[in-house]
Amino acid sequence: MAFPLPTHLPRKLDVSSQILSKLDSVTVQSLTSSVASSWRCELEESINLAKKRIHDRIHEDLPAFERQLASSRSVQARLRSLSDNIESLNNVLSEPESGLVPTLLESLAAHKTLAQASLDADILHGSLVHLSQCNAQLSSLQAMVDVGDLPAAVDASSALNSLLGSAPGPLNEAAVTVDMKARLRVLSNRVEELLSNASSESLVVSPSQITIHSSVLVPGSTIPLSLSSVLSSLSPSSLTSHLTALRRDLTTHYIEYILEQPTSLTASIANDNHASPFYKLEHFHAPPSTFSPSSRLDNLSVLLDFLKERLFPVLPKTQQEAFPRSLRKPLTSAILARLLVPCLPSSLDALTAFLDLTRKAVDFESKYIVGLLSDGATDKEIKAWVDNVNAHYEKKRRQHILDGARLAILQNTNDRQTFYAHMMSAQGTVVEETSGPIEVADGDTDAWGLEDDQSIATSSSKSAAAEDESGWGFDDDLDEPEPEPIPEPEPSVPSDMDVDPEDAWGWNDDSGSAEEQPEANGSHDSEGEHGENSQSSIDEENAWDDPWGDDPAPASSSSSARPPAAPSIPIHQPKPAAGLQKVSSKAKPHPGENGNGIMANGHSTPTPSSQPPATAPDRHHTKSPSKSQTLIQEPYLVSSLTKTIIRIVEDALHEGKALASSGIFGYSPTSATLPGTLIMQSAGLILDMYRALAPIRSGNGNCMQFSNNCFYLAEEVNRVATYERGVLAVKDKLEECRDGLKLFADSLFQDGIEQVRQTSCDILTSAEGFIDTSNQDRYDDCEAAITRVLREIRSTAHAWKSVLPKSKYYNAAGAIVEGALSRILEDILALPDIPEVESHKLSELCRILGALEGLFVEDTNESSFVVSYVPSWLKFSYLSELLEASMADFTYLFEEGVLVDFEIDELVKLVRALFADTPLRTTTLGKIERGHPAR
Repeated sequence: MAFPLPTHLPRKLDVSSQILSKLDSVTVQSLTSSVASSWRCELEESINLAKKRIHDRIHEDLPAFERQLASSRSVQARLRSLSDNIESLNNVLSEPESGLVPTLLESLAAHKTLAQASLDADILHGSLVHLSQCNAQLSSLQAMVDVGDLPAAVDASSALNSLLGSAPGPLNEAAVTVDMKARLRVLSNRVEELLSNASSESLVVSPSQITIHSSVLVPGSTIPLSLSSVLSSLSPSSLTSHLTALRRDLTTHYIEYILEQPTSLTASIANDNHASPFYKLEHFHAPPSTFSPSSRLDNLSVLLDFLKERLFPVLPKTQQEAFPRSLRKPLTSAILARLLVPCLPSSLDALTAFLDLTRKAVDFESKYIVGLLSDGATDKEIKAWVDNVNAHYEKKRRQHILDGARLAILQNTNDRQTFYAHMMSAQGTVVEETSGPIEVADGDTDAWGLEDDQSIATSSSKSAAAEDESGWGFDDDLDEPEPEPIPEPEPSVPSDMDVDPEDAWGWNDDSGSAEEQPEANGSHDSEGEHGENSQSSIDEENAWDDPWGDDPAPASSSSSARPPAAPSIPIHQPKPAAGLQKVSSKAKPHPGENGNGIMANGHSTPTPSSQPPATAPDRHHTKSPSKSQTLIQEPYLVSSLTKTIIRIVEDALHEGKALASSGIFGYSPTSATLPGTLIMQSAGLILDMYRALAPIRSGNGNCMQFSNNCFYLAEEVNRVATYERGVLAVKDKLEECRDGLKLFADSLFQDGIEQVRQTSCDILTSAEGFIDTSNQDRYDDCEAAITRVLREIRSTAHAWKSVLPKSKYYNAAGAIVEGALSRILEDILALPDIPEVESHKLSELCRILGALEGLFVEDTNESSFVVSYVPSWLKFSYLSELLEASMADFTYLFEEGVLVDFEIDELVKLVRALFADTPLRTTTLGKIERGHPAR
């Protein structure tokens, strides 16, 4: 066939195709004879041309053509011969009567029939023989069951089951085989049931006794079966089930019961109705008076000896090691959980008897648990527990101590019972002129005098003696009930409990004060009782006027009459008021119109002349007076619960030291800690528990009170860690607790301040930035907001004054006043335009908070020290003046350098907001923008 041309190649049309195309395109009218004749001529010409090409192609290589022609003829001849031979062979093979294939197939069919008949006969013979064997075995099994020979019946049942399992294929589904299997199943179940009943009758474990029969008589049998043969004949699953129940009953009714109850055990031998011996182990309740922990181990020894002699030998070989080993874990756990742990004493006196018990428990483990039940295993859990018995004892004691501390914290967090403790504070006095700025002690280090090396000589009250007698002073061995009036100076800081609140400030109280009454009784908590009684009797108004009970200080202690040292805050030195009044009098005829000298509500303004130079140094001066530090004691209110906490901490430390020094626990290579360490570690855990539970229990209502509690605890912990001997193992933890309590006290202190500051800011938000105060309604709203802030700060200061020490009180009061003033300054200085009417209104509003200066006055004959604690006080005071000042006053104050608290951009904004755009204002702004004048 011709090779088909690909569809994508151009196809060359032959003559016939062209003629057919032409024929297809002609019509009846255009088809003529001439056209048909031309088409015929084209075909003839094409045929002749093809013949000519063929002829030329042949004659181009005529010898090759002839060879190919001869070869093709030879192939045709051989093909005809092969076809004839194939046809002849086919006749020989496939001839129906004489052909080879039909004859062979007929012979194979006959052989197949004969082979099948022979196989059927062999299978039938084998099946009959196997059935005969199964029937004989089944009859034998039935006879064994009938006579009660159960162990032999178990073997026969197993053999019959094997026979039926290996039955020939044709017998697997045969009815006779199915019937035999059903009968075997019934007999096996019967045997298993009889064996199970025999085992249950032979081994009886009841709450009152254990009975083991050496032999048992099954129904239908005249020969008793031994217990060992019965147990050996049980199926693995049934034997496991019986032994599991046996182990459970032994553990519940005997091992655990013996370790919990006073019991006496009795072993005996008797004969049953068939004259077969059986063994009994009975237990009875013993009188509690004769009960001792050691007797429990003796009873366990009796039990295990009975099992070793009567039970373990009759167990099957597969269980003679496995079953005793299975008792090891329950027995070990029961001894630890029901004997040693419950008997673990809670006092040091009972440890000797308990250690004797542990030694006996170790011997018991070595003899029975390891030697009998574990087949010489080396792991000894009881010995490992006993080797670490000191840790277990201390953990139990520690838990007991922590539970007591937790109960004390949860029951005594109402802060109703209080007392006054004391903290050390640095009091500065001017001694000479030195160059450089004044360094004022801060409230965390030198202000409290914790690092000061100066000795202190103060008079001690009777309360100090009472504290020393109760174990709260430094010297527990003092025999004197009352210290000397003027004790010898000590290089270390004395305890907060050694000086009463009145003596700390150098004030004279009547000898018959309420403080001496509880001290005369000599009670341990005399100081706490005094604090409680004093708190309940203080009137609220009197407490505000004099919450610390400040009496006028004597002339000899002038340093105590001054306020405590302020934080290191740079404060400007204001100029004398004479020049300011002179300039202002030229600008305005009446001082009251611009506020220079008169404040709202009749309070005098904090003019520069009214500030004490010692507390308001100029930041630009190179010379300033230096201060010598004198330590004074400041009282602060503390909850009596802190005494309980410290007492528990000290008791834990003393108990740990007593245990370490007793030597009752010998050296143990497995113990990770020294004796007494875990008990002493509970001291730090108690303090951590207090920090965690007390805030949740008491709530967040009194941050300052709880801050005082934490600070007092930190000081007491520092005392214990420093002066208590034998606590080196927990000293790092105590110091960590001390630092944590101090940090927590500072955080609570700052949180209390921040809460009040936030409250003041929320109140001032209602003033809406003090805009449009010329409107009377808006002015009333602003005045109400500032008045509320004033009341809030006063009431808070009143509450804090009876709680905090003076130094911290003034720092806290100054911080909340500073927060309110800073917010008002920010709002007023942010006003873009302040008309004259509004400037007068804003000045009046600012003067309202001038009454807060009274919080920082202790003696009406002396000036206040508000600038020492409120950095923005002068800035706020000058703002009220500047709001009503003339341009000349403004320029004078700026040139004199008293406005250095204001930033340049603040002064520029204030001038532009207060004054109209005039050449004078432009000139003034130019001076201000060049910066503050050099001093």
